[in-house]
Amino acid sequence: MRVAILGATGAVGQTMLRVLEERALPVDEIVPLASERSVGKTVSWRGREWPVRAPEPGVFRGCEVALFSAGAARSREWAPRAADEGAVVVDNSSAWRMHPEVPLVVPEINARRIAERPLGIIANPNCVTIQLVLALEAIRRKAGLARVVVSTYQSVSGAGQKGIAALEAELSGGASDVSPFDSKIAGNVIPSIGPRDGEGWNEEEEKIRQESRKILEEPELPVAATCVRVPVPVGHAVAATVETHQPVRRDEVERALAEMPGIELANGGRDPQPCDAAGTDSVYVGRIRLDRDLPNVVHLWIVADNLRKGAATNAVQIAEHLIRG
Repeated sequence: MRVAILGATGAVGQTMLRVLEERALPVDEIVPLASERSVGKTVSWRGREWPVRAPEPGVFRGCEVALFSAGAARSREWAPRAADEGAVVVDNSSAWRMHPEVPLVVPEINARRIAERPLGIIANPNCVTIQLVLALEAIRRKAGLARVVVSTYQSVSGAGQKGIAALEAELSGGASDVSPFDSKIAGNVIPSIGPRDGEGWNEEEEKIRQESRKILEEPELPVAATCVRVPVPVGHAVAATVETHQPVRRDEVERALAEMPGIELANGGRDPQPCDAAGTDSVYVGRIRLDRDLPNVVHLWIVADNLRKGAATNAVQIAEHLIRG
């Protein structure tokens, strides 16, 4: 089986290659693709060096699956072409997530949507949305959802290799000429991820709102987010306040979360932290509290590796469903 990876030299693309190898999918050939400046480089996979090519007409022929992580503009340009050439595209950008004919998939929640792809494209959700909706789905199944309010603490790797490089440069006493951040990040937090609209909402906050509704099939669910960039290399954290339709006990919430595929429940002891999640594929949930003043309100702390379950692993899981059925 042949699989293409567009964005193979980036942080998520490299992680996709590692996850493909770890999960031992029946793939015997990869087609690594990246921008023209990466042509001539190679990527390592299964003990072999594979030459990087630029995307061009015909490059996706013979590929059953194409994993995309090269930004929205490249996805809009190349995803339809890849689909026309016979590949099922799993796209990690924001380009197709809210398209009505493109399923937005977290396999533990809505794998059935993978078969509903009239355009030949499946969208991978925003990294922090994935970890949030896994916890929300567990609670929804038990008590329903009335309202969600979250604050996110998102690592620099969410901005790609440039984000990682910017933090490393600043921590060593220098500065990055290509930092994706509008302020210094070392020793700082930046309450802005993506452009801000006229009402003060950042792009990332609106992604969480709209994508959570689509994945959970709750189109009217009130969701409000405040997204913050923090000086952490890998791993996003979310503080979530969840109002349920039905009264629920703390032990019932814990049980629902523990039974949810993809979630590891922190029961006492150390609270989950980004450094614990880095390099793993689970979503860790802890600090479960019932509100002391408001009925039917639960507070949670949610942590995951944004490069793995927040991006590459979720995409490869989708590919696994396509390949293995």
